[in-house]
Amino acid sequence: MELQRAIEAYSAHLTVERGYSPQTVRAYRSDLTGFAEFAAGRDIGDTRAITLDLWRDWLWDASQRGLSKATLARRSATAKGFSAWAARTDDGADPAARLKTPKSDKTLPRVINRAQITELLDILAVRAADGDPARLRDVAVIELLYASGIRVSELTGLDIDDADLDRLTVRVLGKGSKERVVPFGVPAAQAVVEYLSRGRPKLAAAQSGAALFLGARGARLGTRAVYQLVAGLLADLPGTGPAGPHALRHTAATHLLDGGADLRAVQELLGHASLGTTQIYTHVSTERLKESYRIAHPRA
Repeated sequence: MELQRAIEAYSAHLTVERGYSPQTVRAYRSDLTGFAEFAAGRDIGDTRAITLDLWRDWLWDASQRGLSKATLARRSATAKGFSAWAARTDDGADPAARLKTPKSDKTLPRVINRAQITELLDILAVRAADGDPARLRDVAVIELLYASGIRVSELTGLDIDDADLDRLTVRVLGKGSKERVVPFGVPAAQAVVEYLSRGRPKLAAAQSGAALFLGARGARLGTRAVYQLVAGLLADLPGTGPAGPHALRHTAATHLLDGGADLRAVQELLGHASLGTTQIYTHVSTERLKESYRIAHPRA
């Protein structure tokens, strides 16, 4: 099969049959488009001509250009998935079956402490005191992200009816089109109610539809706008690691575990398929405990 045509067919397979999110499909397509360009440089443009050495050379070239281990691991996963699909589709060999996945760097996610998150939310509340609809929306967005631990794509995909303000739950569509119901607290509910009554009506336009969170022009709020909002809020806070919406997800999970929540319950709340993915937050809690011990204990 011609390589570029195979990439498009595989992208459609991920969307329709696997139910992957648009962001995930874009990432796979971007990786594979880069691979197709690399293969073209070796005069290879057909899936049957792809070899294990070609996949390895592509990853080696990326490592020489300084790409992170996490990116290399993702590209390796892309190669394995695409190669296995192409082998089934073309009834051919799977050259990437023996491709080794580089181990990603073991870095702990960024977590905001309770005092910082309280200060951040207080700042947002003061800004929204003038009733500006965008600021009311921003308060609701941050409150809900922190209260529920949902992904940014899940938040921007919410419709009004997905939020049950009486039962304090929100219904989200997660990875693999898996639906789950996530609880949130009273402060988040109050922020959403305030936004729905005073903010959203002023932002709404013909193209708004049922979207819960709206952008400045009335369309559904995009993930990039949420990234910019969160990054701006976290820019001046101490700490290392990415300053996007995922930091609030990490923070919510860690604070739940710090407060005694069961690991399985946190797994369900976050929508993790594997408990192993959730266990990273136990390491975060342990590191925070060790740091507190080092600071406070006289014989640390």
